[in-house]
Amino acid sequence: MSDLIVKAEEVKELVVEKLISVGLSHNHAATVSDVLIHADLRGVHSHGVLRTEHYVKRLAKGGINADSDFSVERKGRAAALFDGDNGMGHVIGKEAMDYSIQLSKENGIGIVGVINSSHCGALSYFSEQAAKEDTISMIVTQTDSAVVPFGGAASYFGTNPIAFGFPAKNKRPIILDMATSNVAFGKVLHAREKGESIPPDWGVEEHGHPVTDPSEVKYLLPVGGPKGYGLALTVDVLSGILTGSAFGPSITPMYGNYEEYRRLSHTIITMDAGLFLEKEEFLTSIDQMIEELHKVTPAKGVEKVLVPGEPEQIKQEKYEKHGIPVSRTVYDYLKS
Repeated sequence: MSDLIVKAEEVKELVVEKLISVGLSHNHAATVSDVLIHADLRGVHSHGVLRTEHYVKRLAKGGINADSDFSVERKGRAAALFDGDNGMGHVIGKEAMDYSIQLSKENGIGIVGVINSSHCGALSYFSEQAAKEDTISMIVTQTDSAVVPFGGAASYFGTNPIAFGFPAKNKRPIILDMATSNVAFGKVLHAREKGESIPPDWGVEEHGHPVTDPSEVKYLLPVGGPKGYGLALTVDVLSGILTGSAFGPSITPMYGNYEEYRRLSHTIITMDAGLFLEKEEFLTSIDQMIEELHKVTPAKGVEKVLVPGEPEQIKQEKYEKHGIPVSRTVYDYLKS
């Protein structure tokens, strides 16, 4: 099915209208839309406006609190526990990141554990948020069980993404945002939506056998086998166990149980870029690293070595100018 090319502002307005229609405030709806459009502009359509219908359904059925009231409990000089009151994870993530940035400006480092949240979208949004404040960031978030542990034939951990952000002086920030599975489940959903096949290392069917038909995927595979499995475990410890939240298969699934709060947890760690040396020196060194990587002799068939997040930044420049691709079914839903 062919995509439509639509200007980002038009799509943003349509998403806001959909979310407001089920009781979300305009301010919260605008933030959610910003995060979704951010993902689509970067070409990460699995976390873009494709997700709107799901959020609307969960809001309508009560599985997300449309009238959430956030609260913060300090846990020491540089740490805090942020309670999202089961609201929209995108808004919770943005406000929790703001709080962590402030902690790191005051103390050099900030750690914010987030509880009672929901799906927060692409973590790169929050990494960029920190980088704009000359702040280094690390973000981890748990998701519901969907990935087989190395050596297993049934799922335990979720895709459990992790993101790092490093600000630069004159260059764009380095942003590493990755699932600990080979792909996020949203990419499988995107392939289903477009009627495309998938690589055999993305997912397995109910007996643990690899499949190329996205409609047959029951579980996902960890990236790098045992390495991705180990990272997924680490993410769940730092987000779920550390904050006293559910973990592993105990997490409420994203799809189904729409009346239940998911009570997801995230952990944000921020550091002032001038924590150990002059901030200017850090930012200049990041610029230098980027330039040196660009000069590395490329492999055959590769035009240029890029840094993490740069392919997405290049797509963003293109999509901001020409519009973002949106599947016709998603666009029709947003217009309905």
